[in-house]
Amino acid sequence: MIKKFVFAVACLALISGCASISGGVAPSTVPLNPGSYRELGPVAGEDCVYYLLGFIPLRAGNETRNAVADAMGKTSGTTALVNVSVDTYSQYFVIVSRACTQVYGTAVAPK
Repeated sequence: MIKKFVFAVACLALISGCASISGGVAPSTVPLNPGSYRELGPVAGEDCVYYLLGFIPLRAGNETRNAVADAMGKTSGTTALVNVSVDTYSQYFVIVSRACTQVYGTAVAPK
């Protein structure tokens, strides 16, 4: 019985996995003049799409613009992000998988 359980767990581990891909970096999400803004603090946002059986999307998603909007919504008064970096990652499981875009940056507002 234990051998069957170990074998089943090993098989599930072989058909599941994850991957991470570095994205890009940008000085800001909109053109800004130096000294024309004040920093509000670090923020992060994410947007994901989920798949059934690895190829049937359950909803729309995984868009950079939505991840940026999510990050900007974390701090009130944010008009842009500076020191922006973007990463993507995927997680694959037997029945459900997902792909996500993550945005990290510093929220800013006009002085």
